[in-house]
Amino acid sequence: MTKKDALCIVARRSIGYGDVMSTMWMIRADGGDLYDDFRERSIAAIGWQQLAPHAKVGMTRKELTVLYQKVDPAAKVKTAISGASQVWRFMNEIKVDDWVVTYSPANRTYLIGKVTGECQFRPELADFGMALVRPVAWKEKEVERDSLSDPTKNSLGSTLTIFVVADFAMHELLGEVAGKPVTPAPEVLEEQAEADPLAGLESLAVERIKDVVNSLDWAEMQELVAGILRAMGYKTQVSPAGSDRGKDIIASPDGFGFEHPRIIVEVKHRKGQMGTDKIRSFLGGRHPDDRGLYVSTGGFSKEAYYEADRASVPLTLWTSDHVVRALLDHYEATDAATKRLVPLKKTYVPA
Repeated sequence: MTKKDALCIVARRSIGYGDVMSTMWMIRADGGDLYDDFRERSIAAIGWQQLAPHAKVGMTRKELTVLYQKVDPAAKVKTAISGASQVWRFMNEIKVDDWVVTYSPANRTYLIGKVTGECQFRPELADFGMALVRPVAWKEKEVERDSLSDPTKNSLGSTLTIFVVADFAMHELLGEVAGKPVTPAPEVLEEQAEADPLAGLESLAVERIKDVVNSLDWAEMQELVAGILRAMGYKTQVSPAGSDRGKDIIASPDGFGFEHPRIIVEVKHRKGQMGTDKIRSFLGGRHPDDRGLYVSTGGFSKEAYYEADRASVPLTLWTSDHVVRALLDHYEATDAATKRLVPLKKTYVPA
């Protein structure tokens, strides 16, 4: 037994998950937008709608690649090889009792579970990006990204739909779920190293910027949102702490709220999703001509999104993901005060 294997067994014993060497897979279909669907349906799934009806368990990678090119003749060879490889891994390499993890960029949380069955083709879910399904028993407790060490955060940043999670990251995730935090001893898995060192750089950068934004305190977050709105062409009024009366920022063309649109902004910078009660409370104080922007770095429940869609005034919900992407879109136009909150530098890479 190698030193690495011994450390793995000790770590598993310490968090109460037995001695058997297990594998953990990241499955992040549709960029993480299927997170809630995975949990509610007790599944993990991938799309590839055209390939899924014809793919069979036991097919080789080469057979799946040929099949991919047949169902999608316009696909580039590299695209066919990559897509077929991901489908092959999902169908054949992931085993019953393997661990699986998925990520919500909006809520910045990880969901961990165990695979409980073989791959199934689910035609009724194909249009939702879940054509190929593995049944999963998800743990009730979610893991906050901010509770993880930097090495584990970085190791989970690949843009691949499916990849093996490094042992040290798996130990830390399972420790968080079990309520027994584990200090990772980072090791780089050879199979995780991507052929192109720049692959996934943009996605990794966005997640790292989210980490910086999430480390701001509430007042700084409020100033950041106001700074983004100013970069978008609005003038802002920021309420002092404790006296917002249901609004933290007022943004409008004239800076007074006399000209339309008048955007009323509420900023909640805390862990945990905002539910329908918070959305209803915010909407209760709005005038018919107002426009609403509700920012929650902890994300929103599905019911909160439904409530926003039914609102009598136009209401937009921003998670930390929306804040960061808006910041990146308008960073050049932001003022010095905003840049000091989140200092960034531009890097050029081959397109």
